[in-house]
Amino acid sequence: MNETYQCERKENTIYYKIGLFSKMNRVTIKALRHYDEIGLLKPAAIEKFTGYRYYTSEQLPLLHQILALREMGFTLDEIKKVQGGTPEKDLLTQKRLELLKRIAQDTLRLSQVESYLVKNDGESAGYHVILKELPQVIVASLRTTIPNYDALFSVVPPMGAEMERLGCVCAVPEYCFNIYHDGEYRETDVDVEICEAVTAAKEDSEMLKFKVIDRVKNAACVLHKGPYEGFPNAYNAILKWLERNGYEIIDHPRESYIDGAWNKDSAADWLTEIQFPVKKIN
Repeated sequence: MNETYQCERKENTIYYKIGLFSKMNRVTIKALRHYDEIGLLKPAAIEKFTGYRYYTSEQLPLLHQILALREMGFTLDEIKKVQGGTPEKDLLTQKRLELLKRIAQDTLRLSQVESYLVKNDGESAGYHVILKELPQVIVASLRTTIPNYDALFSVVPPMGAEMERLGCVCAVPEYCFNIYHDGEYRETDVDVEICEAVTAAKEDSEMLKFKVIDRVKNAACVLHKGPYEGFPNAYNAILKWLERNGYEIIDHPRESYIDGAWNKDSAADWLTEIQFPVKKIN
């Protein structure tokens, strides 16, 4: 059986069966049939009784355009827009922007991988910094000045009792964190805001205020396991990471308490996440 068939409707035009057309252009028959079904590339002729699809050489430029755009990562819907009148240049410009964004994201991932491969010095060892979003939350807030960090243990229980009195319901998952407003490390007279995420705000009391803390798009975060005396090591690890990866701090850091004296017998099992709101340096 011949692989070509002369169409009587038009002289000197060769109609290629779908199988041969597929081989000629290294595209699967399944793909050609799909292009037909979605109106991307219709056969030049369809045999009435057998339903066989036939194509001509005049359709090659269109097929090559489809294949070239597919190799660049365009979807079939995007390619149809070109056929519908959208200038190809506009589509390519948009794709370039998408690729540049992806390259930037991949470059960041690469720098993070390289940071992990670098053997950290002493105190930074074992800390793995990640970027993540911090959600918008409603919090019960207690802002006070404490003589030192150990004094936190005497402040938190009364705060919990006041929340219970006001009928507060803690959010799930629980999100309890401290914000330090001094802008620097202080050994005494520490300006701290203790926040507990709740499902709904209550009336402010003399001790507690209720407010919404906005979402943070990017926060550099690291987990610290063990006593709070080791926090400077975790802070150090984040600061080194920010410097290596081109980020700057845009708000006060948070200390999010996941496990602590309230549910762990040993301080070695306490787990805290240090969170720095950041943005990429242009």
